[in-house]
Amino acid sequence: MDLQEIVNAYGASWNEIDEEKRRKLLEQSWADDAIYQDPTGRAEGREALVAHIGGFQEMMPGHTIDATSAVDTHGNVFRFAWVMTGPDGAVALEGMDFGTVAPDGRLESITGFFGPFPDL
Repeated sequence: MDLQEIVNAYGASWNEIDEEKRRKLLEQSWADDAIYQDPTGRAEGREALVAHIGGFQEMMPGHTIDATSAVDTHGNVFRFAWVMTGPDGAVALEGMDFGTVAPDGRLESITGFFGPFPDL
């Protein structure tokens, strides 16, 4: 898989309500000891991210997160924009994720930022 496909599998895991299917998507895309962090928390390792996403889905039922840009890369660093949509179709939140790629091609870290860039 190329990086765009790996990020797509990672992104699909956020919308997968079945825990076992979510785990399989993350096995394809997320390194065993990868680290996820955003303003709401931190997850170290794949199983922690499986649980973190499950917690998000419980707190925000019916919400989906979808990429709104292609993956932009520089060496082993990447970024992409995303949007969270509520069950009514309204945009609930937007943001950007930055990450690094592990030597095996899967994601080794993602740091998420919420909202647009602040003004200077």
